[in-house]
Amino acid sequence: MCGVLGLVAHEPVNQLLYDGLQMLQHRGQDAAGIVTVEGNVFHMHKGKGMVRDVFRTRNMRDLAGRAGIAHVRYPTAGNAGSSAEAQPFYVSSPFGIVLAHNGNLTNTEELYENVCFKHLRHINTRSDSEVLLNVFAHELRREVTGSGTTELSVNHVFNAVSSLHKRVRGAYGVVALIAGYGMVAFRDPLGIRPLVLGKHTDEAGNTAYAVASESVVFNSIAFERERDIAPGEAVFVGFDGQIFTRQCAKAPRLNPCLFECVYFARPDSVMDGVSVYQARVNMGITLAEKVARELPLDDIDVVMPIPDTSRPSAMELAHRLGKPYREGLIKNRYIGRTFIMPGQATRKKSVRQKLSPMESEFAGKSVLLVDDSIVRGTTSREIVEMARQAGARKVYFASAAPEVRFPNVYGIDMPTREELIANGRTAAEIAREISADGCVFQELGALEDLVRALNPAIENFDTSCFSGCYPTGDIDEAYLQRLSGSKSSAAAAQLNPSLIDHSVRISDDDEEE
Repeated sequence: MCGVLGLVAHEPVNQLLYDGLQMLQHRGQDAAGIVTVEGNVFHMHKGKGMVRDVFRTRNMRDLAGRAGIAHVRYPTAGNAGSSAEAQPFYVSSPFGIVLAHNGNLTNTEELYENVCFKHLRHINTRSDSEVLLNVFAHELRREVTGSGTTELSVNHVFNAVSSLHKRVRGAYGVVALIAGYGMVAFRDPLGIRPLVLGKHTDEAGNTAYAVASESVVFNSIAFERERDIAPGEAVFVGFDGQIFTRQCAKAPRLNPCLFECVYFARPDSVMDGVSVYQARVNMGITLAEKVARELPLDDIDVVMPIPDTSRPSAMELAHRLGKPYREGLIKNRYIGRTFIMPGQATRKKSVRQKLSPMESEFAGKSVLLVDDSIVRGTTSREIVEMARQAGARKVYFASAAPEVRFPNVYGIDMPTREELIANGRTAAEIAREISADGCVFQELGALEDLVRALNPAIENFDTSCFSGCYPTGDIDEAYLQRLSGSKSSAAAAQLNPSLIDHSVRISDDDEEE
């Protein structure tokens, strides 16, 4: 999971891109990058680390131009990657293109063999995003050369996106710049990954356009949210400010990722017409109903959230159950999100650095802890232990999300079933694994219904990590076994650097969004 941002304006965009990118920091902490365009020249700066650490004043001065794209990167499990894999990526032909991508492709090796290798396009990293860029560049070249001209038209761009949709499988929200022409943004035909269009009109009547992974970006740069980009749709904004849109997929349908609402998106975002905050409040309502059925309410003294994502759900759950709500865990905001840290040991160590219990709120009490989800169980187990050490008499655990039982192959770091605590376990068994006195999970049907109620136009969701149903239709047991084997090899290589294959190769397990 990553965050992308693109801007075409009538003023320098370097500061706007920086400010907007900081609003997407929650979507990736491993690396950040910005590219601006001035005439036909790209100015790029990217590197590993948080946005505030990657960019200095001297870097910002060099990012001249009135259009640009930006990216924050989410690390792959067992492989935090190098600065070379920071985005955006660049190719020089045709015209010069830079691209940033949020999502994950499921047929990367096929694309590499049939497009990149066959047509002599060089790939310099293991990132599927670089493959995606080269597929787009290849299709754009075919469109232009086939028309017998060297001039690029908007139709050429849209036709190239249409051809890309036919070749590429997986999830992707993309922003790209084409030197001398404009910015193009497009979304996968299933709308798994989000992409939102915004605009700003100044006092002189000039209109600037922005595309971002989340609408929360627009609040920080004084833009207005226009609408979500539709599944399969492409938007082209010329450097002259003209905007064009086209549906580029034959049978698009909206299947947004449910885990965005549960965990990744900021609560102040609106995604596919759904208020993320309201969705999380409503998760508390339905979760309260299940808690009332499955846990001894008379034995629960207090409800506490595990900050920050679960707070709206926990507050509403406490209200519905008539239980006191307390903040018993204090978060150190200078520690990154443990779920998206690159290794299990790093995640476990960071839990106690990130969260500190207030003993006065735990001592002698039976506590119901509410979290957004339980994925590997590492964080949950550590928190339960902290609660007991702080004096809790009993510790119950409630998850606003259903059991995560299956790998996610669309850009979220849940790569193997072996890592998932809910794999092959009941709620009671999970409770024993995390040393809790009881454990309750949200019902998948209830989660789908409450999100759909906020936007009835959504017919289906990507629920693959909960249900094992993969909407792209190309994921089978053999694919998952290959994925598991690849991840195991990557983890072993991280522990023993001598095992790393330093040759350039492409693997469909890379989640470089």
